[in-house]
Amino acid sequence: MKYTRLLLLSIASFALTGLSQDAGVATIELKPDSKNPLGYDKTELSVKAGQKVKLTLNNTGSIAPQPHNFLLLKPGKLDAVGALANAMLADPQGMAKSYIPEAAKPDIVANTKLVQPNQSETIEFTAPADAGDYPYMCTFPGHWLLMKGVMHVTK
Repeated sequence: MKYTRLLLLSIASFALTGLSQDAGVATIELKPDSKNPLGYDKTELSVKAGQKVKLTLNNTGSIAPQPHNFLLLKPGKLDAVGALANAMLADPQGMAKSYIPEAAKPDIVANTKLVQPNQSETIEFTAPADAGDYPYMCTFPGHWLLMKGVMHVTK
C-alpha cells in the first residue's frame, strides 16, 4: 500500500511537471453567453504581461446563432472602436472585412476574423508588456454595446 501511494505521488508529480512546461501559455476559450447571446460567457480575463495567449472563440451553444468576432484593444479605446464598428453598417464590404474597421487597426492588440455560428477560431498572441485593463469586444453590428469584457494584464 505504501509503495502504491508513493508510485501514485510520483506519477502525479511527473504529470504536473509536464503541465508546467505549458504554464507559460494562457489558454482561453470564449463563447457566446448561454443566457445572453449578445454577450461573451466571460467578461473578465487575466493574463501576465508578455505571456503567450492561445484564445479560441467558440461560436457554439447560443440560443440565437449569429456571427461574432473578438478584438482585444488598447486601454481606453472601446468607445472609439465601437463607434467605428457602428459606422461599418454603411460599408457594403463590412462582412468581408469581418466588421473590423480599418481605422481601428492601430488600437487593436489581437483579433479573430468573423466566426460563423457553430464554428471556432483560435488565435495566438503575446499579451501586452504593459500592465493594465485591455477591453475586448465583438464588432458585429450592434454587438459591442453588450458583447465586451476586460483582459486584466498584470506584472
